[in-house]
Amino acid sequence: MLKLEDYKPIELEDKPFFDEHYKKYLPVHSDNVFTTLISWKEYADYCYTFSDENLLIMSKINGEIQLRPPSGKKNKDIYDQVLKLAAEQDSEYPIGVIDNVSKGFMSSIYPKLDFIPMRDYFDYVYLASDLAELSGSAYSKIRNRLNKFKKNFSYDVEEINIDNIRDVKRFLRRWCLWRDCESDPILEYEKKAVFYSMDHFFELGLSGIAILINDRIEAVSVYEKMSPDTVVVHYEKGSPYFDGIYKVVNQETAKAVKKIAKYINRESDLGILGLRKAKMSYRPHHMVEIYSLKKEEIFDILF
Repeated sequence: MLKLEDYKPIELEDKPFFDEHYKKYLPVHSDNVFTTLISWKEYADYCYTFSDENLLIMSKINGEIQLRPPSGKKNKDIYDQVLKLAAEQDSEYPIGVIDNVSKGFMSSIYPKLDFIPMRDYFDYVYLASDLAELSGSAYSKIRNRLNKFKKNFSYDVEEINIDNIRDVKRFLRRWCLWRDCESDPILEYEKKAVFYSMDHFFELGLSGIAILINDRIEAVSVYEKMSPDTVVVHYEKGSPYFDGIYKVVNQETAKAVKKIAKYINRESDLGILGLRKAKMSYRPHHMVEIYSLKKEEIFDILF
């Protein structure tokens, strides 16, 4: 029977295992990508275990444990074990990050479950070509901002590599000063996640671009392939002194990505209204919906 003690902390050395597993069972939501898990480990205390060809992930945030549905061969027994372990936890939502595939399987074996949509954590997925070309009237406002930027500033684009990564880190330290990361606990955790990913950029197999104005980095984007047809953008950061620079780094990222993938996953909006408005303005192709289960729901079907 599955126990909390079976879960072990995620370490950088576990990447090859995750890579092999995800070749067969593709991650659907960005929260399950290895880079996300390892970079945000200090915030969410991510742990995992493996049972009967299934990867099981657990997080612990502010003392609340949340399990995730199995990733792997569909097996009622392993789902039963995860649900029983979840029912023993004190968390309001002891199971989360349930994508539609897992939801469909769980509904077939537990038809009375009531899944709660977690809109704040839906991933936004776009056609790379849409973001690269910005064609049509739907993107006219964005094109106007871009044209204004290009009229006022000339810029260069560089791939992040061994020669410029120190300059990228210097820019990110400036970004944290602009945002006053230390004043907000979540921003401080984001700072740690960003710098972890940069410190292990090549080990994690990341890619990225830097936008240079007057030979100085003023924006960066970091991304990786999460499946054969999808790239996930982990973060984009820009200088506050160049209005429209986020429009530029978004488009230049899409230009680079469309050579290797059809879709761009730009993660969730976390319920931040301004961020939601911005992400919706780019016309997502689709959303990756995720759901959670309340403890009483799980308890009712098991006992």
